[in-house]
Amino acid sequence: MTQPAQHHPPTTISQFAALDGGNLLARLSQKGNQLLKEGALDEAERAYRDILELEPANSYALVGLARTAKLRGDLAAAESFYLQCLQTAPYQRFALMGLADCYRCDGAWSKALGIWKKCLSLDDKDLSVLTRMADAYRKTKRLDKAEQMYERALAVDPRHRYALVGLGYVHYELRDYVRALSCWNEAYQVEPDHHDLHLLTSLGNCHRKLNRYQTAITYYQKVLQQDDSNFFALFGLADSYRGLCQQELSLVHWERILVQNPNNRIVLTRSADALRQLGRLELAQTRYQQALAVGADVYAYLGLALIAKQQTQFSLALDYLARVKTLDPTNERAQRLVTQCQVSASRAANQQQR
Repeated sequence: MTQPAQHHPPTTISQFAALDGGNLLARLSQKGNQLLKEGALDEAERAYRDILELEPANSYALVGLARTAKLRGDLAAAESFYLQCLQTAPYQRFALMGLADCYRCDGAWSKALGIWKKCLSLDDKDLSVLTRMADAYRKTKRLDKAEQMYERALAVDPRHRYALVGLGYVHYELRDYVRALSCWNEAYQVEPDHHDLHLLTSLGNCHRKLNRYQTAITYYQKVLQQDDSNFFALFGLADSYRGLCQQELSLVHWERILVQNPNNRIVLTRSADALRQLGRLELAQTRYQQALAVGADVYAYLGLALIAKQQTQFSLALDYLARVKTLDPTNERAQRLVTQCQVSASRAANQQQR
């Protein structure tokens, strides 16, 4: 008597795939992507490896494994998976973009640019690629190329906020503050809520560089309304009041920064300058010395020289000015003070002889 055939349930991924009519790959890919979004990296990796068991060169699985490795902070493994994918699918966009971003994280800008150029050969109007290339050129100080790439992005989308902000930085680094301000004003108008603190401080900085201190103050105050300890806004506000010769208000904000950053040499010298101009010479001297304890500073020595000169200690003032000349041999202000101190010392000596 013939025994009926026994049907064993599938036990391997390949057997499941054979019974599933090919839909298993798609479901595993969706599962891996969802697990990746949820942060379940181990489970996501298993789903992607199940796909590779069925199809060893599956580009989506390799990209998924690369993304998983990158989220774990393993850039070398991520690069390896992306390169493996590109061996069989040389123009797979997600692999190209992922690999370029890995290179960017490693600071390998030339490698990243090479990949992005390949992406542009697929779509020369890809805004994400154009702006990434522009950023890379800007960060490697190739500002002319950065400007060209931002302009190409804006030719595709004239209101592309990221490109407007980036182009503004290029003009700012070139000290073309009028053009920088124009770009940032356009970017500011794109988002009516204006919660971008970096953009607000950049606008403030631009107005401050153009000596429009009162306008700059309004932007810094908007930042402080959202983040009352923001270093850049406090610095800009203090420096704007300094520009307006409102030393008391300037000092208030220098002091607020020093609460958070007591060893900031620039802020120590700026606060000392304010104290000196307000006639609080003893505390000003202390601040200048605190700055020098952090590191040699031209402005701290200049400030101490000015106090010594004011107190008719001309020899001490000249000692401080000699240190300035060591740090900055062409400092014109120091040269003028040396002449003034020498003349004043000579007059004082002549009066004593009489």
